[in-house]
Amino acid sequence: MSRIRLNQEYRNKIGNRLRVHAEQEDTIEKQNYDKLKGDQIDINDNAWKLAEQIVRKHYTPEDVKMAYHLENKFENVNTIAKDSCFHFHYMGMKEDRDYDNNPITKEAQIESHFDFRLHGSIDTDNNSSYARDDSGYGYALFRDELKAQDNCNPDILIEQDGKEQNPHKTKYCDNNNKYLGNDDSGYGKEWNEKYQLDLIGREYCRDRSIACSEQEYMLLIDWKNQKQQFVMAHHKWIKSILDQMKEIKIGLKGYRYLDEAIELCTELGMPITEAEIIRTNSTGLTIYNPKNLADRIKGMKNKKVKTKAEKIAERLLYEQQQNESVN
Repeated sequence: MSRIRLNQEYRNKIGNRLRVHAEQEDTIEKQNYDKLKGDQIDINDNAWKLAEQIVRKHYTPEDVKMAYHLENKFENVNTIAKDSCFHFHYMGMKEDRDYDNNPITKEAQIESHFDFRLHGSIDTDNNSSYARDDSGYGYALFRDELKAQDNCNPDILIEQDGKEQNPHKTKYCDNNNKYLGNDDSGYGKEWNEKYQLDLIGREYCRDRSIACSEQEYMLLIDWKNQKQQFVMAHHKWIKSILDQMKEIKIGLKGYRYLDEAIELCTELGMPITEAEIIRTNSTGLTIYNPKNLADRIKGMKNKKVKTKAEKIAERLLYEQQQNESVN
């Protein structure tokens, strides 16, 4: 019996299936990502409660009520608006230099920008109101939802890490951002409306820096750090898969016959037959592989206890679909 030649179409099918298999494996990297993902709703809610307490000590409910009263009474008064980002500060000691360039410490206002929007910056070293958005957080948190959409890729920033801006990256980032939405639509709208307060003052939050205690400030910095750790866990997990796929692609490129590639799949814990590769397209191979199909069916049984992140994602998706059906 003649051996079947391994062409590029078969290499692509096998590569795609091995990528799915790698993502399903219960590795340390994936466990860490899943654990931190399950913590995200709690850490955001807890940080928001703290931020709300700080803000309401400065802009009391009575102040807000009066501001609305004045705004409704006078046409030329525009003094209150909802916002999700704040500048908080406390008075502490900061390293500096004297006139002779000697190191000294002096009292100074320690300040940082805290943005609770879905794409808000999580950079603890940048306190600018114009800090770049961190789309990677939304991509990591709603990865499953993005994976299920055509022309979306929640791992695109990791796959393109270190590369210059290019049409491929732009295409998927634009599609991801469009699906997740912003202040006007999608998950972003639901998320941002959950985390916003009535604030009095100018439009830019830098102009209304709010005093807090050092302990409160450090708790909010820790909140940012925890979000960074989650994004990094997503990065490390996907990077480990990409490193594996790089070696797999090199191996597949060197094979001449299909049975060699099938042997590789078996050794990697993903048994597959020639018929599965030859008789299906790439998508069919990914979805309808017996084990993968069984996993999909088992997932429909709802036996798994869902995390809070999963529950809020389902709720937001349901409400979005309901709004779309009404409109």
